Formats: sequence, structure tokens, C-alpha cells
Amino acid sequence: MSDQQPSSKSLPTRLRDAAAAVRRSAARRPVPWIAGGLAGVLVLGSGGAVAVAAATMPSRPAAAPTVAASASSAPATPRASRTPSATPTPDARAVPADPAGPSALRTCTIDSAASAAGLGDFEGFVMDAATGETLFSRKGTEAAQTGSVMKTLTSATALAVLGGDHRIPTTVTKEADGTIALVGHGDATLSAGNGTVYPGAPTLAQLAQQVKAALGDAPVTTIVADDSYWDDADAWDPTWPETERTIGYQPRVTALMVDGDRANPAAATSPRSTDPVGRAGAAFRTALAAAGVVGAGNAQVVHRATTSSDTIASVSSQPVSTLIGQMIPNSDNTLAEMLARVSSRESGAGGSAASLTGVYQRALAGYGLDPAGIVIRDGSGESASNAVSPAFVAHLMVQVAAGAKGLGVLAESLPVAGVSGTLSSRFTGANAVARGKVHAKTGWIDSANTLGGYIDAADGTRLTFAFYAIGSSRAAALPALDAVTAATYSCGGSLTSS
Repeated sequence: MSDQQPSSKSLPTRLRDAAAAVRRSAARRPVPWIAGGLAGVLVLGSGGAVAVAAATMPSRPAAAPTVAASASSAPATPRASRTPSATPTPDARAVPADPAGPSALRTCTIDSAASAAGLGDFEGFVMDAATGETLFSRKGTEAAQTGSVMKTLTSATALAVLGGDHRIPTTVTKEADGTIALVGHGDATLSAGNGTVYPGAPTLAQLAQQVKAALGDAPVTTIVADDSYWDDADAWDPTWPETERTIGYQPRVTALMVDGDRANPAAATSPRSTDPVGRAGAAFRTALAAAGVVGAGNAQVVHRATTSSDTIASVSSQPVSTLIGQMIPNSDNTLAEMLARVSSRESGAGGSAASLTGVYQRALAGYGLDPAGIVIRDGSGESASNAVSPAFVAHLMVQVAAGAKGLGVLAESLPVAGVSGTLSSRFTGANAVARGKVHAKTGWIDSANTLGGYIDAADGTRLTFAFYAIGSSRAAALPALDAVTAATYSCGGSLTSS
């Protein structure tokens, strides 16, 4: 990486050298030194005289660190992207220090890297995790679309509301006259058993075997598929592109589905259907028949709420902590939406998308944050209508990096630059200097590319940050985001906003 430090000696260095020379000269020839010293003052001029005087005066104590304001409530409007330039390299130029306040100790700027065309309409915020001091802000308190950086807020909310040990059940109830019901409670990892992207997930076969044990030779004529745990009227957000479903990034968000409603359950990205509940019911019928349940192969599947509380079978998801570990590295939208809705339902807010802003605000306030003004449209960050400032993300990341209140689960799950998850192939070339040192969640939607997390900087300072590249192409945004992040790593605690 290019660390563009000044090539000539700094003014303090020149002054120290000059002072040493003066002392040596005075020791050798005390009388001639007086005339020489006067001549030296004339040569230095008024600027040098002032600098000498300043260098001999006691230093002023630095002002107390300033903590950034809370997120603005007004979402930023994406602007047209600028023409991408050549692949940027990190820029960490030294600039004259402000003699007043904490910035007197900070001399390094990322302004050039933060002005790259590939960043589009850029928003960024960096803070010192230990002191809480804001080191850099470029529209950092303006709330805007987050992309999948939203999943860090979703994880924190789930950990606060549900707890890391919480498991999500799927049950089977027995109604009258040969009717049983498969009842979903939001576990999208429930698997048909033909491969899964969620290792350790519960299976329909496990449920079917329990049903067989409970019913014996009693026949099944009707299978109810019950997703009434929350209302599926808002299963698809109108701001999501339909291609997210047809390509295979996002299912309809229902409380009952199997394998995340993937056509290929073993593929993370796989087309999803328009009827995940019906597909789950049909898959359960197949599992029941395989388990030897009498009449199951010809049973009718209907979509409604169960009329019974007589539970005859039950399985549970893996713990929330495990689900976060599966969601964050690969940016799984399905798990994000599931955790968001289950958090809403379990907190008493009903599980609707409309409830999420309030649910997240209450949960995140428990970490000592001020969530006023954030807007949560979904759990995955796919909607451009989400609005969270980079400053808010950076403040959350202070708690994440410290592992506060169970957030260590999230810290351990964050992709690492050049090493793991969605950052495994990032930070190349000049930006490789920050490999292994940046722990951050990536974000990608059509209108924005984002990055937020923490950095163990070159000077040992731990920084937290969030950078949003809004309105530029992905091809231009990714190297630009890597470059400004690598420059931040190089500056460390010396970073300052010019």
C-alpha cells in the first residue's frame, strides 16, 4: 500500500537539530555564539521565531474526546454515480496538526481515498473504540441504506430479544378425524434431508418418525400446513426486486418453509417459489409416507391455522448463536429475515415487517446506543428504504468488538479481510496490507455497497467504522471501499478529518 508520508524532515525535527547545534557551538565558543545566534534568528525569519517560541512553551492539554451524535432520522437519497476511475490505492497522507484539541495528536488523513469516484455518494464514519473519539466523518451521521450491514443490527437484536441459546421450534399437532398439522414458528432451516446449507438443521424425517410413534396404525387423511405464527400478508416487501426470489437470494418470508424454500436445498443461491408453505406441506407428506404413516402418501395438504394444541411431535433449530454464525459469513438473507420476524413475534410485536423499527430500537437501546431515527424495513438489508447512519453502525461495533452482552458471537462471525466469508477474496494488491486486520460485514444491493465493522490498525489502535458507497457500480465500489478501509488501517489512531 502507498503510505505517502512527507519526504523532508518535519519542522519539529529541524528545530531540535538546530537547537542541538546551537548548544554545541555555545559550549565551544561562548562569545561568538551570541552574534551567530542573532544571525540565525534573522535567517529563520518571523515564522521560525514563532516556531522556536512555541517549541519552548509548555504544551496545552488536549481537549476531551468527542463522541459522535446519534443517527439522523432522515434517510439519504441515492445520487447518480460518478464515472469510476482506475482502481484506487490507499492514501494516508500526513497533514499539519490542529494545535488545539485531540486532533493535535492526529496527523493522518484518508481524504484522497475517501474521494474516489468509485465510492459514489460516500458516507463514512470512523471512531476510536477505546476512547469513543470520532476520528473521521464524511456525512457520517446521515441515515441511509445499509445493504447487508443491516444483518449486524439484526444479529444484535436477536441476541437481545431471544438470547444466544434460543431455539426455534417446529411442531406437529393432532386434530380429529385423521388430520395432523405441521406448525411453523419461523425456522427456515427445517430440512427435507436431501442436503442442506445449514449443517445440523432439524429434519422432516425426525418429525415424521415421532408422528408414526404417536399414531401407530391410525391413518392420516389431511395434512395442515400452518404458518400463522405471523401474518404472511407482508411476506414479500414491495421494495425488493422480484429477481431476488427468482435468482435465489430471498424467499417469501413465511413462518413455515423447508430448506429456506430453495429448489436445490444444498445450494446457498437457488430459486425460490411463490408458495413456500405449500411446498413444506408436500415435503412433509413425503416424509410421513417414508416413515410408514398409514395413508400419508395420499393425504390432502391444506393451508390454514391448526385447531388443536395437542402436540405429538417437535423439533428445534440450532441455537440463535449458531444461526448467526451461519448467517453472517455468507450474508444469508433467509436467516436474517427469519431472526428479524421471530424477534418481533417473541417480543410481543406480532412478527410483522412494520413492527421491526420499534423492535430494533428497543433492543439496540439495551446496548447503550441511541437508536432514534433508524428505519428498519427488513432484517436482511435488501430494501433501499432502510435508513441507518454509518455513525450508528460504528457505535454498535464498539460493543460488538468488546463482546458486550453476548455480542462476541457476532464479532467471531464477521468476515475477515482476505481470510474468510464474503471478504475472503477482497483486499488485494496495495490493499493487502490490511488483510487479517479488518473484521467487517459486507453489504450489496443494486443502489449501494457497504462495509462496517472494526479494524485492528497498524499502530495497535482498535477502530470501528462504517463506509457506504451509494449509487456507484459494484465493480467500482468494492476496490474503492477496500482502499479507504486499508488507508484507515494504516492511519490508525493518527487518523483525522481534514
